[in-house]
Amino acid sequence: MGATLAVLLGACAAGPTAPTAPSSSPPPADLVHVSLGDSYATGYRPADGGAPAGSRRGGFADLVAERSGLRLINLACSGVTSAQLREEPGCTPAARALDAPDPAGRTQLDAAVQTLREHRGRVGLVTLVIGGNDLAPCARAADPLGCASRAVADVRTNLAAVLPVLRDAAGDAPIVGLTYPDVFLGAWVSPEFTDGQSLARLSVPLFQNFFNTALKSEYEKVGAEFVDVTATTGGYAPLTEVTADPTYGSVPAAVARVCALTYFCRYTDVHPTAEGHEVIASAVLAATG
Repeated sequence: MGATLAVLLGACAAGPTAPTAPSSSPPPADLVHVSLGDSYATGYRPADGGAPAGSRRGGFADLVAERSGLRLINLACSGVTSAQLREEPGCTPAARALDAPDPAGRTQLDAAVQTLREHRGRVGLVTLVIGGNDLAPCARAADPLGCASRAVADVRTNLAAVLPVLRDAAGDAPIVGLTYPDVFLGAWVSPEFTDGQSLARLSVPLFQNFFNTALKSEYEKVGAEFVDVTATTGGYAPLTEVTADPTYGSVPAAVARVCALTYFCRYTDVHPTAEGHEVIASAVLAATG
């Protein structure tokens, strides 16, 4: 993942050459993982199993940093849209990741640029997951496809402004952009939706051919890796492939998978379960390995 080059300092003197110290690379702990984005990046989970709601350890960013031997600097802010990432200053303590630095009135993008420049040559990884809060309202919109079209256009515009700035600040450090599980598949079994199966059917081509295609295109423009979390979590499987779910009975396998990896089917909450964060972390590590 790249490290600063050691600079060998030598002295010239008459007579025998004095031994020089061997070159060395900084230990992994000197390299940082800068995590950016929304509540997926902060590790937010709803109240579950007696634990309070909020950003807790064990999010994918924590797992990736720990397993890569990197020090995590998590600048993400729960609830932000792609526009807010670049335009809205500050992040309330409740919306930050655990142990996250105070953005001190800066936008997340500005805080990221400063952090990346301060650690230039010691950035092991940058991850960004954004766009979910742009798209989420479309689940309940009267015209989901029209809403999604506008949301994807907004995300693309904002990424086109954000990513070159991050690339410039990060130098040649690896940047990984992520998408999301297709949580709308959970509408298939959720009583919150009057026609959840129609929404679930619409969501598959929306993620596969529209939302994720747009994200991938923008990340690739700056030489970033794109991790298709929708694919990793089984979101593209045909809805004719059925499985027996212990809670919901006979349902499409893709629906059962999103029910296991997110809280959408239980609470209509889009966030990953602990298992979901494990799957996302594994996908990021595979992309950077």
